[in-house]
Amino acid sequence: MARKRKGDPVDGWLAIDKPLGIGSTQVVAKVKRILNAAKVGHGGTLDPLASGILPIALGEATKTVQYVMDGAKTYRFQLRWGEATASCDKESEVIETSPVRPSAEAIQAALPGFVGEIDQIPPAFSAIKIDGQRAYDLARAGQEVEIKPRRVAIHSFTLLGQPDSDHADFQVHCGKGTYVRSLARDLALALGTVGHVSVLRRTACGPFTEQNAISLESLEELSQVPAPWTFLLPIETALDDIPALALTESEARRLRSGNPVSISHVVSRHPQAELVEGTVCRAMQAERLVALVRIECGEIRPVRVMNLTEE
Repeated sequence: MARKRKGDPVDGWLAIDKPLGIGSTQVVAKVKRILNAAKVGHGGTLDPLASGILPIALGEATKTVQYVMDGAKTYRFQLRWGEATASCDKESEVIETSPVRPSAEAIQAALPGFVGEIDQIPPAFSAIKIDGQRAYDLARAGQEVEIKPRRVAIHSFTLLGQPDSDHADFQVHCGKGTYVRSLARDLALALGTVGHVSVLRRTACGPFTEQNAISLESLEELSQVPAPWTFLLPIETALDDIPALALTESEARRLRSGNPVSISHVVSRHPQAELVEGTVCRAMQAERLVALVRIECGEIRPVRVMNLTEE
């Protein structure tokens, strides 16, 4: 007999505004305790030295985590010129210095070279696995870490200001797998100096932003109020970019049972949709998410069925 999961069935998303000093797994543990939730996960790691938007998936929302992980993210960060660190942030000691401080004009001229698809070498202090071990564990043990370049997408890279000659503030909108610390390191090198990230904040992660975020302190306070949890976002919040299909009750019942549905009748209700082979959609009955589905061989086939309790 399967062991019964401890906690209450809570389904949906939270956009937690993570404070400095704690990691993503600690936030997950705090949310689990505050809401007494049976199942909790997160949609994009943030280091203890970074603050900002950390999407937290609860219950059936954990089935949609990958769509958040694959989405675009926006960061604001401060680059400290003239000091390089092994971790490319404030976690480790300074290993190299430079007297060069780039001008605003030089920075603006260099930024276009970092927009688009670029090759990037992640920092040695990263969670990437090398021969089964995390790179940061090897780096902290003093071992040489060699990481291969990765292709990442930088949608925009903007200079926001220069509070003084040693610092510059930036905003970057980027795709999956981008390391802001590497971006800062490489920009400094391109400008004839060295540098590291001194402040880092994620302002958006897919559809989760500062506008729909909540702090851990506010979450704890509101969770005690005997009223609907308005801070809980629907599961489909993570699926904004995925086309929706309206189902009848009988079609929804078939998908929930793991059976496919013929596409012919459903397509007639969505004349504008481009439902080509392989398209992933969210199947909806009224306002309720039934399943993530894929179009295959003239059928709508369930990929992940949502086992949601009736409201």
